[in-house]
Amino acid sequence: MTIINTSHVEITTFFLVGIPGLEYAHIWISIPTCCMYFVAILGNCTILFIIKTEPSLHEPMYYFLSMLALSDLGLSLSSLPTMLRTLLFNAPTISANTCFAQEFFIHGFTACESSVLLIMSFDRFLAIHNPLRYSSILTTVRVAQIGGVLFFKSFLLVLPFPITLRKLKYCNKSQLSHSYCLHQDVMKLACSDNQINVIYGFFGALCGMVDFMLIVVSYILILKTVLGIATQKEQLKALSTCTSHICAVIIFYLPIINLAIVHRFVRHASPLLSVLMANVLLLVPPLMNPIVYCVKTRQIRIRVVAKLCQKQI
Repeated sequence: MTIINTSHVEITTFFLVGIPGLEYAHIWISIPTCCMYFVAILGNCTILFIIKTEPSLHEPMYYFLSMLALSDLGLSLSSLPTMLRTLLFNAPTISANTCFAQEFFIHGFTACESSVLLIMSFDRFLAIHNPLRYSSILTTVRVAQIGGVLFFKSFLLVLPFPITLRKLKYCNKSQLSHSYCLHQDVMKLACSDNQINVIYGFFGALCGMVDFMLIVVSYILILKTVLGIATQKEQLKALSTCTSHICAVIIFYLPIINLAIVHRFVRHASPLLSVLMANVLLLVPPLMNPIVYCVKTRQIRIRVVAKLCQKQI
């Protein structure tokens, strides 16, 4: 800590909170948390391995699924160190610079996932609306370019977060509300003017909501196209290709929407509720997306079972 004057102390170390009110049970909470991280990392690595090693899966849909798995993997690895250190080893301290770096990667990979879900919805629309030109429009090179632009745009969007946070001064208060660092959580501790952070944080949230609205528009167009298909069997077949993606969108955006509603409309909500919902946002999508795609996508499921059978033999 560096002394500024006799009444204020500039803070260079933050303290993370595990689960408010359940500190005595952190060691037990860490067990299912570790299991969730392990399954999430294993599942997403499996998806990446299957798509990389199976030439029949080298198609735009599965390339975008690889991007989703990379985003989930990055999100898990970004929050894993501090969450387990806080819950398992009761080591809640984190330096300011490390905290800023963590929130950059957490928000960056969250923005990546939102962007990937958006482009996957356009991919499904193109596959249903214009199947004959699908492969010629979404070539391998074009898909790689789209992926590069998405990841660059997402991290560029959140780059001002750590930069502006570093310029703030933190006095008297040093306790964060979660087991990891988030932009909105850190900026509340500042004793200097954080208006720029508030405005840009709102802009970042607005970009995420724009992604969600464009996904909704994509599915309206998909539904309109499907209703124009002649037979009911063909309609159901077309919609079945969207099932996994719809599940992924619900898994990702439902916790975000619920958390926004709690912060905006639920007055005097328990801190435990907000923390649990924020943990769900970080833990559940990386955990559930590989499971959903393995269960709902026949091509992925067959390859996973085949690889497992080969290893047993």
